[in-house]
Amino acid sequence: MHAAFTPTYGPAHVLELRELPEPVLADDQVLIEVHAAHVHQGDLRLRAADFPGVSAPFGRLMMGVTRPKRSVQGTMFAGRVVAVGASVTRFEVGDDVFGAAPAGAWAERIAVAEDSGLAHRPEGISAAQAAASQYGAGTALHFLRTVADVQPGERVLILGGSGGVGRFAIQVARHLGAHVTAAGSADTLGLMQRLGAHEVVDYKAQDPLDGTFDVILDIADATGFGRARHSLADGGRYLTLFISLGVFAWMTAARLLGSQRALFGIAPDGREAVEAVRDGLAEGWLSPVLTARFPLDEIVAAHLQAAAARHGDVVVEPVAQPAVRVVA
Repeated sequence: MHAAFTPTYGPAHVLELRELPEPVLADDQVLIEVHAAHVHQGDLRLRAADFPGVSAPFGRLMMGVTRPKRSVQGTMFAGRVVAVGASVTRFEVGDDVFGAAPAGAWAERIAVAEDSGLAHRPEGISAAQAAASQYGAGTALHFLRTVADVQPGERVLILGGSGGVGRFAIQVARHLGAHVTAAGSADTLGLMQRLGAHEVVDYKAQDPLDGTFDVILDIADATGFGRARHSLADGGRYLTLFISLGVFAWMTAARLLGSQRALFGIAPDGREAVEAVRDGLAEGWLSPVLTARFPLDEIVAAHLQAAAARHGDVVVEPVAQPAVRVVA
C-alpha cells in the first residue's frame, strides 16, 4: 500500500510517499480502506516535534527521541471496512466508519481495534467531513461539556474562535445553550457568526476580555488565568489547551482565591468520544469547515496548506480521489 512516511522530525518536506506492507490484522481489529484523513494542527506539531512548554521532554520520550516511533502518522480518518478479525462483532465488511488512532491514517489502509475510537459514519456525512471533525469537535466537547460543564444561559468566551478547535467550540457551546462570544481576526468575524456565535470580537480592535463570562476557553494561548480571572463571574472557569508550569500553579492557587477555577485537560479519543462526535454530525449541530482536499501523493502540499490556512480543515484522500485535488 502507499503511505506518507515521516523518516525524521522536521518541516513538511521531510514527508515521503512510500510503498509499505499492509497492516497485519489481529483477531480484534478491522482493516479500513482510508478514504479521507485529517491534517490538523496537532499533526503539524508532532511532525516537527513542536511539543510546547514543559511537555517537550515528555513528548520526545513518548513519540520518539530523535525521530517518530510511528513513521506513518495521521490520527483522524474515515473510510470503509474491507476485512474484520475473527472476534469482531461491531463491524462488518462494507461498513463506512470514521475515528481516531494513535497513528497510521496517512495510508491507504489502517488496522484498528473494534473497541477503540471507531464509529459508524452517519448517513449524509462524507468521508472528508467525518475525518475533519473528530480532532476539533472531540476536543471542544471534552473541554466545554465535560471539563467546564457548561450550562444553558451561561456566557462563554472563546479565544481563537476561527481555529481548528474554536470553530467546533462555537457550535458545541451554542448547542449547550450558552451565549457565545468568539474572538478572532477581522477577516474571520463572518465565519464565526455563521457557525453560531452570538457576538464576535476582532481581538486587534477590542479587548475580548472586556466583559464578564462564566467560561473562558483559551484556544489561542492568548491570555492566562491571572488576567482572565478579572473577567470571570463567580464560579467562572478558565480553560486552556496549553499546559505549562504557570497553568499548574494557577490551578492550585485558584482553589485558594475563591470560586473561580483554572482548568486543563486532555481530550480522549476512545469509542465514547468518537460516538459523541458521530451523534453531533448525525443531528446536524456539528459541521466542519472544509477548505482543501488533496490526494495522498500531495501530502507535503496538504501540510503546507494546513499550516497556512488556519480557518478551515484540510484532508488527504488516499483512496477516494487519488489523482484529484480540490481547493475551495
